[in-house]
Formats: sequence, C-alpha cells, structure tokens
Amino acid sequence: MQLEPHHDLTIADNDWADCRLYEHNVAATGRKDWKPIAFWVRNIDGSVVGVANGYSWAGVAELKQMWVSEPCRGKGIARQLLDAFIAEARQREVKRIFVASHSFQAPGMYEKFGFRRIAEFAGWPDGHSYVVLCNEFGGE
Repeated sequence: MQLEPHHDLTIADNDWADCRLYEHNVAATGRKDWKPIAFWVRNIDGSVVGVANGYSWAGVAELKQMWVSEPCRGKGIARQLLDAFIAEARQREVKRIFVASHSFQAPGMYEKFGFRRIAEFAGWPDGHSYVVLCNEFGGE
C-alpha cells in the first residue's frame, strides 16, 4: 500500500468518500435512511440569494450550510430558510437538529430559533470560536 497526497479533491472524490463512510455507518447502525434537506431562495431574476442545506439520518438532522447574500440580509430570508429546514426535519420526525457556526457568522440567530450551544472551540480561527448548537424536540 502507498500513501498519496490528494489536496485537490473534486466534488466526485468527496462524494465517493462520503459513500464509503455512509456504508460503514449503515453497517454499524442498521439505519439506511439518509436523505438530503435543501431549500433555496431565488431573486426575481433567478439568481440564488439564500440556501439552507443539510440532511437527516437516524433520527437526527444536520444543517451543514446556511448562506444569504450580503445585499439580501436582514430581509427575513434566513428566517424563511431556517423555518423550512426545521419544518422538514420535524416532518421526518427527527429528535434533534445540529448546526455549527463560527462566532462571526450566526450563532445568535440559531439561538433565537431555539438552538442551544453545546460546544464552543476558542481559537478557531484565532480571535474567534467555532460553535456547535443543537435544537432538541424530544418526544413532542
């Protein structure tokens, strides 16, 4: 066997690795219910101005990416996206949603939606922190 550096992975390369990890996870848990969750908001000209993107699996959802274009911030787009993501996750009967955010991004916004900080890593990057949040629904 030979170790090779590959620092220029394509999306297909990442997808291949994700599939191998998912196969392991299914074998370990018996849960084969991974399903993407994604919502986009488009401008009248068709350009994407916001996205919420993640997945559900094994009774949990993770919001991996949340973005709203700078000129469209403060207009309720993030709220619309997060409301839709949470509603879809709840429809899938997830028990909790996880999201990570740097301190300079939007941890405060997630907290307004009922997420609570469960971990914070200072110095990622220097002068800031990486925050992990969770919204638990329990047996509602």
